[in-house]
Amino acid sequence: MGPGAVRGAESGAEPGARWYGPGYGPEGPGEGRPHGHGHRPGHGRGRAGFGPFGPFGPPFGGGPGGPFGGRGPGRGGPRGRARRGDVRASILALLKDRPMHGYEMIQEIAERSGGAWKPSPGSVYPTLQLLEDEGLIVSESEGGKKHFSLTDAGRAEAEQGAEAPWEEVGRGVDWEAVQEVRAAAGGLAAAFQQVWATGTAEQREKALRVVNDARKSLYLILAEEE
Repeated sequence: MGPGAVRGAESGAEPGARWYGPGYGPEGPGEGRPHGHGHRPGHGRGRAGFGPFGPFGPPFGGGPGGPFGGRGPGRGGPRGRARRGDVRASILALLKDRPMHGYEMIQEIAERSGGAWKPSPGSVYPTLQLLEDEGLIVSESEGGKKHFSLTDAGRAEAEQGAEAPWEEVGRGVDWEAVQEVRAAAGGLAAAFQQVWATGTAEQREKALRVVNDARKSLYLILAEEE
């Protein structure tokens, strides 16, 4: 067994397969899975069977802001964690100002929260449909987009709710610490991707081993506290 890999017997994989653990499969973030028998390296992908960015995909997580989501107020930071009902309350609060379409609402919340929270379309559009079903908003197609506005009942509920629900999401976040984490994670990703893009097969294997060992070392920090 090479360093940084866990034997398949420990993870339910077939013997001889490598296991990269939860969150880091051989093709990047996602479910950890074995890499060995039955795998066709390079099939439909970049060098060594991975995409053009190596096993991490685009820079360390692929989405805006890397693995920590969007940007925090004035600096890199995690996307805020919204509570159940925050999306609903935020939509109603926004529509008190003017009619908007769904994407505009997402952008407005991100801007008004200072980047601490940017709700996903998967949370906004179902909420819009629910509010429309409840008779709190109505929609009207305009220029190929569906604009939403409050009904009288919706305005009454909006007036009873918070003025700026999005401000609650980013509170209590230590942005300075988050910036340090993002810088460290981004630096690790950049170094790894440089090795993966320009290194030999042996160098790429060593780089992957270092990252896997680092991940396991981080988990051991938690294990030592238990």
